[in-house]
Amino acid sequence: MEVKLWNDKREREMYENFAELYAIIKATEKLEKAYVRDIISSSEYETECQKLIAHFKTLASTLKDTVPSIERFADTYKMDCPAAINRLVTSGVPATVEHRAAAAASATTSAAIVAECVQNFITAMDSLKLNMVAVDQVYPLLSDLSASLNKLGILPPDFEGKIKMREWISRLAKMGAADELTEQQARQLHFDLESSYNSFMAALPNAEKTAGWSPLSMLITSSKVVDTGADFFYNRLLRSKDVEGDLVQVTVLTGAGYSSRFGI
Repeated sequence: MEVKLWNDKREREMYENFAELYAIIKATEKLEKAYVRDIISSSEYETECQKLIAHFKTLASTLKDTVPSIERFADTYKMDCPAAINRLVTSGVPATVEHRAAAAASATTSAAIVAECVQNFITAMDSLKLNMVAVDQVYPLLSDLSASLNKLGILPPDFEGKIKMREWISRLAKMGAADELTEQQARQLHFDLESSYNSFMAALPNAEKTAGWSPLSMLITSSKVVDTGADFFYNRLLRSKDVEGDLVQVTVLTGAGYSSRFGI
């Protein structure tokens, strides 16, 4: 005896769509497992996964009234497909695309922090050259520098600059805000800053290769001190260039510790 699953054409189409959805979820689960087990290449995985995601989105849009929850649909038909649900519902893009986006975001963040470290090094050194040696002038600059160095994950915990900045910050914290560094102390601090800066720049190529992002060359293109009659305002143009020499970012440092950035 023949048993009909539908009473009319509309119900028949609905069950056929259910079957398609079931097949897409099952196929995606198999594809995810094959990719994790390295049975298929990344390019093959990405091509097939994009097809399945596109088909799923089209079908899910069609079934949004009858299947409001894909998770509930999977539970109803006893589908144990967590990888497929994650890929189709939660992520919406192939794993290869997801990982590339994460890597690109990490590289962009690292490059921005490198530029911030360079800016803070130069601001601190030039402030000392301008005889800004009061504790309440030096302490914020070293604090900013230390914070930016600690944000850069590619530097080891025992990096010279991190250790020396902590030592100087600890020393300054024991002094009064109006106290000033002696000529000998200022000279030693400038030496430590310059030494740490050189170590920082020397560490970048190796760190960049490890992290997998394109090396940036921080080039000082111009600098000058302008005497306004009352105060000295230091202006330095810091250009960040990539390996092809294309201009990526311009940072203008004005005064001690003040900056404005212009993305190009």
